[in-house]
Amino acid sequence: MPLYFLIILALIQGVTEFLPISSSGHLLLAHAALDPEGTANLFKQNLLIDVAVHVGTLFSVLVYFRRDVGTMLRGALDAISGQRKTEGARLNLHILISSLPVIAAGFTMNKLGIYWGHAVELVAWTTLIFGILLWVVDAIKPATKTLKDMNALHALLIGAAQAIALIPGTSRSGITMTAARALGYTRTEAAHYSLLIAIIAIGGAGTLSAFNLIEMGDVSFTLNALIAMALAFISGLVAIALMMKWLEKASFKIFAIYRIILGVGLLAFIYSGGAL
Repeated sequence: MPLYFLIILALIQGVTEFLPISSSGHLLLAHAALDPEGTANLFKQNLLIDVAVHVGTLFSVLVYFRRDVGTMLRGALDAISGQRKTEGARLNLHILISSLPVIAAGFTMNKLGIYWGHAVELVAWTTLIFGILLWVVDAIKPATKTLKDMNALHALLIGAAQAIALIPGTSRSGITMTAARALGYTRTEAAHYSLLIAIIAIGGAGTLSAFNLIEMGDVSFTLNALIAMALAFISGLVAIALMMKWLEKASFKIFAIYRIILGVGLLAFIYSGGAL
């Protein structure tokens, strides 16, 4: 795999995984532009890099939210000892509930062999539609709730929204933040919870990719994979920090506008006869 291809994919994954603009959609567009034929000789390499960048972004969220991770670990011990109402135990329960829909949907899609391929038109529409939805919900809903107000129903609704993000272009972080804002959570808390439930979602996606790679045989963890992991980790950490800082004083509007411009631009290009 060319080094420039590797760098582009790793940076796209790292930056867009946590911003509400769709990492899968941007990666699909990158593959469509850089490898329009979907060549077989690149498929296994792409799968290996996919595993590597998922590991990198997983580490970035674990490092940034290390205090929450510590709380979750203590909560697991609390639950084992029968103390199920502590902060950590409740957080773990809610994250588990939020993760069940996407785990079930992802497992089903993997077993059925559902693969979106170079579905650029689908990405264009989902980028546009869910960008508008994010803008509208963020503009009209009050922002009063924090994670202390989270309950099982809210966790399940946010989790159901997360499952929709298996459709390329939807954005896992975007749809979960939209759902949290629709339930009245503040912007920073919506982003906070979205990134915490990403731990299981990203870990699960990376694990599925790893199993697929193992089934193909001839697995070798190359220097390219290490470079991709490092780039995804660094760019992911920077993206999280900048977004959380931004949301302390501003709204999701800039991300929604970006999505709308990208979606409209892609649709205009496609329907005018262009091809990716």
